Amino acid sequence: MIDHVPTKDLPMTPSTPTIRGFHAHVYFGPETVAQARALCEQAAAAFPLKMGRVHEKPVGPHPDWSCQLAFKPEVFGQLIPWLAMRRAGLVVFIHPISDNDLVDHRDRAMWMGAVRPLDLSILSEIQSDFDL
Repeated sequence: MIDHVPTKDLPMTPSTPTIRGFHAHVYFGPETVAQARALCEQAAAAFPLKMGRVHEKPVGPHPDWSCQLAFKPEVFGQLIPWLAMRRAGLVVFIHPISDNDLVDHRDRAMWMGAVRPLDLSILSEIQSDFDL
């Protein structure tokens, strides 16, 4: 049996990128736009994060309508459980912001609900600069 080792005890290696923040993308459609807008607005009121626009069309690599929540790593432990308990069927795509936009979206992503197909062809292996 392998004992759990807390992450804080693991050394950072040169190949381990620093997580500068996270994006949580709340996905929705025409029938759930009001629900998603309310969820994102409630999250923005309850946590120190930046709420993006409510896009009523697919934007970037996202296959569905979405709203982005951008937040710092220290908010993750409170926000993600909060979203899990309140998403009420909405799909939430979460990814870190580190050193590689493509890898962050493809290999380091987390999903609440159904995994949706992203258009990874538009992402670069260089990280964009995001305002958190």
